[in-house]
Amino acid sequence: MTPSAQVPGRPPTGTAIPGAGQTDVCAGSRISVGDFPGDPGRSGPRVVTSRRAERRGHGPRGPILPPEVPRWRSRSAEFDAAALEAFAEIDQHWHAQLVHLDLAVDMVPRMRLRPGETWPEEVVADGDVPLARLVPAGVDRSGQPTRARLVLFRKPLTRRAPDADDLRDLIYSVLVELVSQHLEISPDEVESGPDGH
Repeated sequence: MTPSAQVPGRPPTGTAIPGAGQTDVCAGSRISVGDFPGDPGRSGPRVVTSRRAERRGHGPRGPILPPEVPRWRSRSAEFDAAALEAFAEIDQHWHAQLVHLDLAVDMVPRMRLRPGETWPEEVVADGDVPLARLVPAGVDRSGQPTRARLVLFRKPLTRRAPDADDLRDLIYSVLVELVSQHLEISPDEVESGPDGH
């Protein structure tokens, strides 16, 4: 994984989702996992560090799962791959309009509704729980322009998807809603593409 390029006036966005920019579908799009506080993001499989277990001969003798099997990837890596796949399906139709849009992942949302409030249009939620949001382009505190960003909240999304296929479908439907907000078109148009196919 390689760090994504930093935009002037913005904090670093973290590491690129594996596979980003490696296909014609997403070439030029900035698809990255945001380096958000509170999401430690394990870089590899957990390592048993207990010297006592090692000393008694009960330590690990090899990987529990070989690297070739799908479960070798961490949950966050699986989520990132599902997000990339779902976004690529939309991006293939709308690439020219989405080149200046970032896709980021945060572990949990950091916003809450006050009594009597409802979520604004740029937030996709399941009741009171935000699943994702569109952060429009704007200007940061130092006066530098910022890019528009789609932020997926990993924990709420994964809790609502019993398996990998459901998770990918859920992420896709959430991204369709956010992209429709960004492009100011209907979700049906996002799915059918500019040519209506």
